[in-house]
Amino acid sequence: MVQVLGIGGLFFRAKDPDRLAQWYQTHLGINPAPTQENMQPWTADGVVTVFSPFAHDTDYFPEHQSFMINFRVENLDAALAELGAEGVDNEGVVAMDGVGRFASIYDPEGNKIELWEPA
Repeated sequence: MVQVLGIGGLFFRAKDPDRLAQWYQTHLGINPAPTQENMQPWTADGVVTVFSPFAHDTDYFPEHQSFMINFRVENLDAALAELGAEGVDNEGVVAMDGVGRFASIYDPEGNKIELWEPA
């Protein structure tokens, strides 16, 4: 069975993502998702969790979803192979230099889930 290591990120729709991200940083100490190399992500207990408001009309995840969860996995290829053997399709692997590798799957209700193997 695929073993999730933790939540890598929580992405959610917002009317004003920049203002909302600033509010969370100011009032709760949650750093916004890095958009430049010199920005530090939110780290709790030594583990990075990306907490990111998206534009309300984002197409990064389906319109029927108000949020999307990103789960950290240790071995993305093994996870995708196992899930594929169980009939769970994925949208392919995308790599981001210095960040890691990602793949999207869908649960039985059509909710997009992102799997992340950190660099």
